[in-house]
Amino acid sequence: MNTGNIGRLALATGSTLHLVKPYGFEITDARLKRAGLDYWKHIDLHEYDSLEAFFEAHSNKPMAFLSSHAEQRHYSIDFKEGMFLVFGKESVGLPKDLLDQYQAQSFKIPLFSEHIRSLNLANAVAVTIYEGVRHLDS
Repeated sequence: MNTGNIGRLALATGSTLHLVKPYGFEITDARLKRAGLDYWKHIDLHEYDSLEAFFEAHSNKPMAFLSSHAEQRHYSIDFKEGMFLVFGKESVGLPKDLLDQYQAQSFKIPLFSEHIRSLNLANAVAVTIYEGVRHLDS
């Protein structure tokens, strides 16, 4: 479960997890227990009913948008405390109109094989968040 791995990563790095509906999964106590996510109750989790609700709440915050369709590499993100790292669904990514609107703030993780389209979502989040931790810790 990508979201479970990302939740664990958020907890491990002291990050806040923001999830935007609609989900392709359920977050219920029964599902969490079945998946062995006993740490879930410790995650700083915020949920939004839509992308519009998310932006309404955080439009004034620094953001970086991650997409395999972006031009800039994630190494060039100017990481800041409180920055939002915005990822799309693994199946479809971020909406094209969103990437067009925030092109200057859109980044990709480089891939060195033409045989894959993208990384697994949890791996992409891990690569990016630890790059941010490295920048902020130095």
